[in-house]
Amino acid sequence: MNIKKISPWLDALAILAWGILLLKYWITGKLSILIHPHYFGLTLAGGIGLMVIGGLKTWELLKLDRTTKQSRTSPANNSLRITEVEHVTLFPPSIGSTLMLSVALIGLLTTPRTFTSQTALERGLTESLPITRLQPQEFRNTTKPEQRSLVEWVRLLNFNPEPDTYRGQKVKVQGFVIHPPNLAEQYMWIGRFIITCCAADAYPIGLPVKLLIGQSRTAFAPDSWLEIEGETIVEELQGKRKLIIQASSLKPIPEPKNPYDY
Repeated sequence: MNIKKISPWLDALAILAWGILLLKYWITGKLSILIHPHYFGLTLAGGIGLMVIGGLKTWELLKLDRTTKQSRTSPANNSLRITEVEHVTLFPPSIGSTLMLSVALIGLLTTPRTFTSQTALERGLTESLPITRLQPQEFRNTTKPEQRSLVEWVRLLNFNPEPDTYRGQKVKVQGFVIHPPNLAEQYMWIGRFIITCCAADAYPIGLPVKLLIGQSRTAFAPDSWLEIEGETIVEELQGKRKLIIQASSLKPIPEPKNPYDY
């Protein structure tokens, strides 16, 4: 088959496929595990734009193909010769479009998944936020401890890292279970991923949880989602004084539609 004839069609199909893929993620709600909600509108507009461009390019190719067939059957054009200029390229002209189309098809055939606790361990569990995430002005408002989200607790620790400041406060947070290998069985972490722009820059935050006497973290599978109630205590873990959630209630919950925090 003539690569020069196929290449424009691959371009059009690749553009169409990416437009369909972006719209699919938006319709199925999977866009929330790939990018920050601030960019939903831009992504949706991009998907629609790609479908329009791909559709116009396909229509143009169909029209050109029809015109070419008509010119070949016309006797008046039999003597017309078209001189083509050969261009020397390192790679075939269709390789870029083929790669783009292949990636889009893989995306259409697979379902994106949220990050796991193993990813959190690999990226490094932390109780801190980047400097750009700190917003001291938010602390002017009084929020009941049991109404704070996990990221709000972490933000507090960034603002004032002395754990004794928060000793004895009530806690009610939601997150996924993490089993750090270097902690005793009576301890685990409850975590969330923070997303700034897209999944590529997501990073894990969380707090250690101390279970009730007689409980073991093996009863709570990694990556399972829990709503944990209890109060804050201060203990030494791995040579550091840390704010820890002393759990009094651990309730399994379904994974949220949007598993990230901001």
